[in-house]
Amino acid sequence: MPAIQTRALSKRYGEVVALDSLSLAVEDGECYGFLGPNGAGKSTTINILTGQLVPDSGEARVAGVDPVETPVEARRRVGILPESGRPPSFLTVREYFEFAATTRGLEESTMTERVDRWAERLEFAHKLDTLCTDLSQGERQKVLITQAFIHEPRVVFIDEPLTNLDPIMQERVKGFFETYRSAGNTLFLSTHFVETAAEVCTQVGIINRGRLLEELRPRGMDGDALLDRFFTSVDEDVAEATLTRSS
Repeated sequence: MPAIQTRALSKRYGEVVALDSLSLAVEDGECYGFLGPNGAGKSTTINILTGQLVPDSGEARVAGVDPVETPVEARRRVGILPESGRPPSFLTVREYFEFAATTRGLEESTMTERVDRWAERLEFAHKLDTLCTDLSQGERQKVLITQAFIHEPRVVFIDEPLTNLDPIMQERVKGFFETYRSAGNTLFLSTHFVETAAEVCTQVGIINRGRLLEELRPRGMDGDALLDRFFTSVDEDVAEATLTRSS
């Protein structure tokens, strides 16, 4: 069974079609890049797959469970890195990591070892006793990345992961993603940065107006080539929509 699978997912907000019969399958060990302009349906898809939103119709399975029927269990099995998240200002970094691990079912007996190991992996061990409010923007982003992986989930949803990171840390995080994926885990990456998708992802899906337009393997393509494919797919979809409305 794929790590992530949807069948004909649809969602409307009034007259606005957010998802239009979206079907996709992402296997174990893939880094799937979800590319699309603003309003294409990326956030709606992720919210459904992480049990935060109920679709109007269709089916979904993530890490072996239905996120619509069992949303709490789905959120325990996945990691989530939101685009605009912010760690709680009143907690230290360690307290926040322990809170995140507890809510995802990590046993207390393994908590300290897990927190220390992941903080070390992302070069954050020296900040564990620092209040989150005293961190720089880049440090807060590293905290958010760490909390998404701390329970070592099979599937991780990642939204604009490189925001506020300096170039050196960006490269280290991309290398970490590759290591985690190579171990058989699955990453679902939503991004506006085509260069990031071309470099990190093993598969890319292009979405517009809630429809999956094209899927491709970007390895061997540079950012410019993938950008051309992206614009071609979206432009053709916009032209089709315009023709349909005028006919």
